[in-house]
Amino acid sequence: MASDMGSRSGVSRRDKVILGAILVVAVLLRVGVALYLGDVVDAPPLLTDQRSYHALGARLLEGHGFSFAKAWYPFTPADTPTAHWSFLYSLIVAGVYGVFGIHPLAMRLVQAVVGGVLLPLVVYRLGRRIFEPVTREAQGDRKRDGSASTVAPLAAAAPPAAAISLAAAAPLAAAAVTAVYGYFVLYAATLMTETLFITVLVWSLEVSLGVARALGKGQRVQRSQTLQLGLSLSLGTLLRQSLLPWVPVLFLYLAWVAWRQRVLGAAVRVAAVVGVMLAAAILPWTYRNTRAYGQFLLLNSNTGYAMYSGQHPMHGTRFREFDAAPLPEDLAWGNEAAMDGQLMALGVEFVLDDPGRYLLLSLSRVRAFFEFWPTPDTTLIHNLGRVGSFGLFLPFMLYGLTLGGRERALVRTNGLLFLFAAFYTVLHVMTWAMVRYRLPVDAAMIPWAGWALADLGNRVLVRLRRGSP
Repeated sequence: MASDMGSRSGVSRRDKVILGAILVVAVLLRVGVALYLGDVVDAPPLLTDQRSYHALGARLLEGHGFSFAKAWYPFTPADTPTAHWSFLYSLIVAGVYGVFGIHPLAMRLVQAVVGGVLLPLVVYRLGRRIFEPVTREAQGDRKRDGSASTVAPLAAAAPPAAAISLAAAAPLAAAAVTAVYGYFVLYAATLMTETLFITVLVWSLEVSLGVARALGKGQRVQRSQTLQLGLSLSLGTLLRQSLLPWVPVLFLYLAWVAWRQRVLGAAVRVAAVVGVMLAAAILPWTYRNTRAYGQFLLLNSNTGYAMYSGQHPMHGTRFREFDAAPLPEDLAWGNEAAMDGQLMALGVEFVLDDPGRYLLLSLSRVRAFFEFWPTPDTTLIHNLGRVGSFGLFLPFMLYGLTLGGRERALVRTNGLLFLFAAFYTVLHVMTWAMVRYRLPVDAAMIPWAGWALADLGNRVLVRLRRGSP
């Protein structure tokens, strides 16, 4: 998943040791939670999607394909092909069960190790990509003034030996935050798509920033970057198709950057290759759906239900994220493709019938999306995860973003990251919002928490070496 940045800017042996220690801590925490949850499907409570992936993994091994042995939420009859759940993740669960037996704990442990290594690592890579302009700018200043060290502006008043480079320390701090981030630890030990989806999404953002910067300089985009972008977006889409609306926004942003530098053709070539790779990943499942349902269904049959249930009048003007709307009696049972289209039409109808209520309902979803405080209607482990992630590190994210706003190089080169955070937030606020749907945005913003922690550590270090109280 590493991009070409690693070849241009090496990682010191000290940083490798620190990063290795962070990854060990991340794995141990996640394995500990996996062992605590044990070989039980419904652990922890409230994460009921685990039942579906466990059942699909077992059914695939038994040769029944993507189906359930009994009628299943939200609308799948027994022994009927389903497309509601991620095909890729179901296959991953089946693969783990095929090796270790049908034991949820096996999947928990495998994902705990994989997530404990890969997610902090890709956030570290994203941090390096984000703060790369500051590093280069500081290196340029060093060459011009002949100074012996590279320090961030806030540390410039200190003697060079007393300061650390924020641009170098921030990615490590971001990886450390990711290692202990409460909800990342919890979801890595569950039979759900969160950990793998967030990992490949962060990978795609890191590569996207590299592509955008190359285009912004009028440079040729390397083939490896284009292929990585296509692969990461393809895997992300197969894990959760809610990534698809972001893809055209990303292409438009890259085209705008390229157009300003008069290299629009380079952006078009990137989009064409990535588009072909996405099509190659999705179309086999489109063909499968066409064979199963006799009509077109691009990938999964959950978009219509999310729109229908999320806008249903039962919510009034206050969104109830854990309540499923009752299905209409005249739904075309047995054909998920038809049901998906019907439910989507009904969801849009709910919006058009009462746009004022829809606006208030969407505003209420802001709370559901950003909730970080403990609530009495959830379990202790969820409350700990919620407070021990966004609740604990939100102040550092805001502080880091404030510091970053003072760095022209950071503001100028990371617009794509902020665009993603805004788009992904609005997408869910306007449709269906839950705290776990916010986690990809958390991962994208964690490098700024790393920047804040590096700055605070730098201030403490400078004061200590100056002998200040």
